[in-house]
Amino acid sequence: MTSPPPPATLAALLEEYADVETRLSDPAVHSDARVARNLGRRFAELAPVRAVATELSTAQDDLAAARELGADDAAFAAEALQLEQTVADLQDRLRELLLPKDPNDAKDVILEVKAGEGGDESALFAGDLLRMYLRYAERMGWSAEILDDESTDLGGHKSVTVALRSRTPTSTVWARLKYEGGVHRVQRVPVTESQGRIHTSAAGVVVLPEAEDVDVQIDANDLRIDVFRSSGPGGQSVNTTDSAVRITHIPTGVVVSMQNEKSQLQNREAGLRVLRARLLALAQEEADKAGSAARRSQVRSMDRSERVRTYNFAENRISDHRVGFKAYNLDQVLDGSLDDVIDALIRADTEALLAGTST
Repeated sequence: MTSPPPPATLAALLEEYADVETRLSDPAVHSDARVARNLGRRFAELAPVRAVATELSTAQDDLAAARELGADDAAFAAEALQLEQTVADLQDRLRELLLPKDPNDAKDVILEVKAGEGGDESALFAGDLLRMYLRYAERMGWSAEILDDESTDLGGHKSVTVALRSRTPTSTVWARLKYEGGVHRVQRVPVTESQGRIHTSAAGVVVLPEAEDVDVQIDANDLRIDVFRSSGPGGQSVNTTDSAVRITHIPTGVVVSMQNEKSQLQNREAGLRVLRARLLALAQEEADKAGSAARRSQVRSMDRSERVRTYNFAENRISDHRVGFKAYNLDQVLDGSLDDVIDALIRADTEALLAGTST
């Protein structure tokens, strides 16, 4: 039987749950939308812990009673055996809930898809990945906003940046999409191939937790902002004003360019959103290297330059190389049915953490 979770940790979380519940019942709290939203997210995170803890406590009481009565009654003895399994299952579930959390799990996401090797075919594949994520967002009820898009004459995307946000106080966007970062490889006959030969090309995906002002504070004196004229497919000018913006964060050298909007101000605001997300990711990577308690996902700890997934059109197959996941429903996956592969990655992550806590 799995050992029960640390009582001190559980007691602290249950106490926090009661405190958050009390604060949310105070009308004054809801006058500050950000505070109310953060409390709502935390309440949603703690609610499963309280529910399972309550169920476990009841099951343990029932088990104690069944064991006592089972000494003289075979029916109660049999019930006690069933309750032992129920208690064990609930302890396992509670142990999972008490595992160290990714501090970004409740955040929304900035997702970037960039064409890699393969020229036009890679750009077209980047477009397929973009559509896949947009359809998945639609299935999940998230909102999607294209922040920047460098498209090609054939309808592909050299680079595209999209913000994905939950429409509810309890965001699971980062929790679901954080495993998508890396090199995605495609094997198929390109539309530009006249001989019917299968080609292999790739596109890169970068997933960043969207940072709020309180997460990353940017000093305006640390920014160099350049403006230039936006360009469309093939280098054609899409407007006659210098509306595109390039923002350089001087201390870190991080550069963000935005040209999707016609307004320089809108491009600047979009650029700052992406810059904050990149700076947050950079700070967290540095903290990880220094041995911070902040945890990178176990299945994402590999070099991001490595391939994470292959999409084979001839076999209608999708393979995730990190966890050995394989399925033959590529058409459905590209239409947004990503849950099976994401769930496999989450399970692998959880199992790695459980193995780590038991050693």
